[in-house]
Amino acid sequence: MSAKQTLTAVCSAVAISLTNSTAVLASSGATNKVFVSGPLILLFLGFCALVVVVQCIPAIIMLYGMIKGAASSKEKEIEYVKHN
Repeated sequence: MSAKQTLTAVCSAVAISLTNSTAVLASSGATNKVFVSGPLILLFLGFCALVVVVQCIPAIIMLYGMIKGAASSKEKEIEYVKHN
């Protein structure tokens, strides 16, 4: 085996081993702990979900109004052209 082939093989082996070990190096070591959320955390997350839903209601109403306005303006233009 030539020196170039040996160097290529060593570099490939190092690159493969580094890409396979990144998940091991990134683990925090807290994989065996169980995190139990208390009722206050669940209440907070429920409140956040409620805020998001309440903010979606005016957005849906505005979207409906925009679509209705765009459709009605075209109908008025068509009627105006027909009468003249």
